[in-house]
Amino acid sequence: MSNILGIDVSKDKLDLVLLNEKGKFHKVISNDPAGFKTLDQWLISRHIDRVHVCLEATGQYGDEVSEYLYGQGHDVSVVNPARIKRYGESKLHRNKTDKADADLIAEFCLKEKPALWEPLSPDLKHLRALVRRLIDLQANYQQEENRLSSGEKDAWVIQDLSGHAEYLKARIQATEEEIQNFINQTPGLKAKQDLLVSIPGVGKKSSARLLAELGEISGFENAPQLAAYAGLNPKGFSSGSSVHKKTRISKQGRSELRACLYMPAIVAMTHNPVVRALKERLQKKQLPTMAIVVACMRKLLHIVYGVLKSQMPFDPDYDRQFNYSA
Repeated sequence: MSNILGIDVSKDKLDLVLLNEKGKFHKVISNDPAGFKTLDQWLISRHIDRVHVCLEATGQYGDEVSEYLYGQGHDVSVVNPARIKRYGESKLHRNKTDKADADLIAEFCLKEKPALWEPLSPDLKHLRALVRRLIDLQANYQQEENRLSSGEKDAWVIQDLSGHAEYLKARIQATEEEIQNFINQTPGLKAKQDLLVSIPGVGKKSSARLLAELGEISGFENAPQLAAYAGLNPKGFSSGSSVHKKTRISKQGRSELRACLYMPAIVAMTHNPVVRALKERLQKKQLPTMAIVVACMRKLLHIVYGVLKSQMPFDPDYDRQFNYSA
């Protein structure tokens, strides 16, 4: 048996489960550079120089440890949480603790041998940092606007809120300009943006956010796999002939990617012929409005995959050829 390391990631700590021929070992470390050094020492004390590390793709809290371990020469797999959950269900895994989750991830890695992960290129990493900074600024601006409209009566507080909102508005504009300037100066990103903006519903701002959150499209074998990564894969439930629940999306994926698809999908439902046709078919079936929006988000993501994979602009006549179908 090779050395397998399952990691359950949270904001402040990492639960580790090491599997090898000597047994199973559990350790908790801090999720910071000091904790990573502790992990190094722990592996050295066990005479281990290389492990296959596996963790879930649950957001940015796992990015730093993934990059660190990759840089140390370990094999790293970053796996869609939906795959881990399905594996746990197949094994009747019921315990829900950080240690149990790390144990399940390690077992999944041992049995399933997931594909190896590579970190983002420096260009994509910088773009993601810029885009996430922009999102933070926009959220802060909206908070100040909400406070201004909440009925505040104190003149000093109103002036301070207004001044801070204006400052944030200026920083948002500056950050948006920096994002687009960076894309313009980076040929690979610019070529991908040009492909994305050929899709009705996707503009420059939304394409920048999509590029940042998608990462390398080559890491996905097909469009449904990308949809699962975003948590937009449908999840149904039925049992026998009498128990049926509404189909819903799994949401076990990158919420950041789902967030940047919502408004483009709303626009595409009117202006994109492929997405509009889907909306009209689902309306005839009298599906709830939100279910239609989610289906259109998934359709739009399939189109994004198609144009990036084929490196050809959007063409509604090539629906089947480029796997736009949802």
